[in-house]
Amino acid sequence: MKWIVGGVVALAVLVSAGTYVYVHYVEGPAPARLTLDSSTSSTMAGGATVASSADPSGVSGAWRPTSDSTVGYRVKEVLFGQDNTAVGRTNKVTGSMTIDGTTVKTVDLTVDMSSVASDQARRDNQFKGRIMDTSTYPTSTFKLTQPINLSNVADGSTVSANAVGQLTLRGTTETVTIPIKAKRNGSKIEVNGILPVTFADWKIPSPSFGPVTTEDHGELELLVVFERAG
Repeated sequence: MKWIVGGVVALAVLVSAGTYVYVHYVEGPAPARLTLDSSTSSTMAGGATVASSADPSGVSGAWRPTSDSTVGYRVKEVLFGQDNTAVGRTNKVTGSMTIDGTTVKTVDLTVDMSSVASDQARRDNQFKGRIMDTSTYPTSTFKLTQPINLSNVADGSTVSANAVGQLTLRGTTETVTIPIKAKRNGSKIEVNGILPVTFADWKIPSPSFGPVTTEDHGELELLVVFERAG
C-alpha cells in the first residue's frame, strides 16, 4: 500500500512539475492585449513608432478593414493546477465603415471564425469543432446600431467612445456596447476595443476539455485598421 501511495504521489508531482515547465517555459507567455500601439501600420522595422499625421481631406467617406486588422479571444484556463491564458486571433476581417463628416454612420464587420488560431492545434480543433462549430457558423459579425461621434479623430487625436451594435457569435445575436479607442494614423483609422463575453449568453459550450478547465467567460479583442474604400 505504501508503494502504491508513494507511486501516486510521485506521479502527481511529476505531472504538476511537467505541466509547470510546459506552461511557463515551453508554451511561454500569452500575447499582450491588443492596443492601438499593436498595429503594424503604427510601427516601422525595428519597432520605431510612426508619427501620426492628419489627412487634410478629412475622414468623411467609405472605409474598409485592412489585413493589419486583428480580432480574437482571450480566456483564462487551468491545466493540472497551472494558470494559463489562451489567446486565439485572426486577421481575416472584412466589411465596411461609413463616416459622414466626423460621425460614424455605419459599421458592418465580418470575421472568418475558421481562421482563428492559437499556439496549440488541440485547442484550435476544440474551438473550431465543439465550441464554436465553425462548419455551421463560419462567421461572426458586428453591426453598428447607433452613430459614433469621432470629432477629434481627423486631427490624429485618440478618441474614446462606445460602439453600440449587434454582435453575432455562434448564430446568437445580442446587443452590446464595446468601449473603443480610435485614432487617425496617416491614411488609416485604427479602432481598438475589448468586450467581456459570458459564454452562456451566446450559447457557447464551456471551453473546458480534458485536463483543461476555463472560466465561464472570456474577452473579445479587436484592433481594426481601416483604409479608404476605392
